Amino acid sequence: MAISDEPSTVGNGVIRTGSVLNHSSDLRRRPSATSVNGLFDSTATVEGESSGEELAKDSSSDDSISSDQHNVVNPEQTRLPDISAIKFAYRPSVPAHRRIKESPLSSDNIFRQLQSHAGLFNLCIVVLVAVNSRLIIENLMKYGWLIKTGFWFSSKSLRDWPLFMCCLTLAIFPLAAFIVEKLAQQKRIYEPIVVLLHIIITTASILYPILVILRCDSAFISGVTLMLLACIVWLKLVSYAHTNYDLRAVTNSIEKGEVLPNTVNMDYPYDVSFKSLAYFMVAPTLCYQPRYPRTPFIRKGWVLRQLVKLIIFTGVMGFIIEQYINPIVQNSQHPLKGNLLSAIERVLKLSVPNLYVWLCMFYCFFHLWLNILAELLRFGDREFYKDWWNAKTVEEYWRMWNMPVHKWMIRHLYFPCLRTGIPKGAAVLIAFLVSALFHELCIAVPCHIFKLWAFSGIMFQVPLVLITNYLQNKFSNSMVGNMFFWFTFCILGQPMCVLLYYHDLMNRESKLDQS
Repeated sequence: MAISDEPSTVGNGVIRTGSVLNHSSDLRRRPSATSVNGLFDSTATVEGESSGEELAKDSSSDDSISSDQHNVVNPEQTRLPDISAIKFAYRPSVPAHRRIKESPLSSDNIFRQLQSHAGLFNLCIVVLVAVNSRLIIENLMKYGWLIKTGFWFSSKSLRDWPLFMCCLTLAIFPLAAFIVEKLAQQKRIYEPIVVLLHIIITTASILYPILVILRCDSAFISGVTLMLLACIVWLKLVSYAHTNYDLRAVTNSIEKGEVLPNTVNMDYPYDVSFKSLAYFMVAPTLCYQPRYPRTPFIRKGWVLRQLVKLIIFTGVMGFIIEQYINPIVQNSQHPLKGNLLSAIERVLKLSVPNLYVWLCMFYCFFHLWLNILAELLRFGDREFYKDWWNAKTVEEYWRMWNMPVHKWMIRHLYFPCLRTGIPKGAAVLIAFLVSALFHELCIAVPCHIFKLWAFSGIMFQVPLVLITNYLQNKFSNSMVGNMFFWFTFCILGQPMCVLLYYHDLMNRESKLDQS
């Protein structure tokens, strides 16, 4: 049988023929994992000294060669009997251990990007589905169907019409801000008057809904919705006024012939347009700019699929709240007044369904709803969140989980504080203080309870930032801070706040009934 004297390259391996039998002591052979004669048809890869570099580059198994090599071997080589591949395969003299390797689940290897744990992730999903399915069936067998027919809408919801009218009349405040900016552009009013008018407008936009909610005995969901909308309007109006103020300042400097640093980018000319304001008020962003990156068209089929997902996950949230969370909190004692062990048991029992609701809320609002709104408006920048679930510190979490608010804080609060000479730590504290105030307003006002539980919960994040930063520095390249974040934020913090507000709300309603 004729054997070619020329080297033949197959895939990534090098097969040297002709001198195989005479120089077999200088060669090392690697077989592939395919079968011979239908069962063990394998092709031996003979590696000489020239293929040592390719062997060193192999980062996975030393015994894996693609079976596609059979398709590129020349006809001369196919005449070799298949048994010759097995004859030189896995010889005792071939080294079985060639380099230092870590176990796939070792602490140094488990979090590497090249290391895939998709199978374990799928296993966790299967276990979660199986366990929660059993719990759902057990709950239905024990308590029956607890969801009320009037969960989504009832005749009592008609009493919330003042809140609905308040939502509609919030459009007055952006219109007033536009008029002020138009007068400022035409230089009909002085700059201090412009600032004063914007302060009045933004303050009224947040006080007006608060007064309406406190005067009306509305449902909690209606009050929360109105307060969230009012806070969004307030944040947008502040950004609108602050951005236009800065554009006027830069434009005036250019008109005076002043030399501006390269960091000042006049991407957009100073122009007060009602169209740009109207788009900004409905766009999924809190930071104003005259123009935004836009997508070329609307994907109608994609929007329809996201709407279906939104309906499904909203129903899942309602089911968990009515079927699990409500019975748990109704059968609990006040966590700060009852038995300590009983309070811990209630908090831990409430933590799992509360975590599911919180994750569904995040997915529905930040992923589905904001992307639907962005698609309908052809809004291009859709970084509404980052991978906050991988946050190793509480500080990382607050930077990644709500990007619209984070960008607003950086742009209109944090860096302005630094420019005025405020230290970095104090600027961070001010940012948490503003966030805590708005969290308290969104929960305490609809509940008609001012116990500062939400405010205290947000401000408690400040020491948690210091603790998790310390843990991350002490245990570098580990997920200790991430586990600490999940425990304090989702397992302990949120269920505790739910129990506190529920019992305070029930105590308030009982006092009102007695009076």
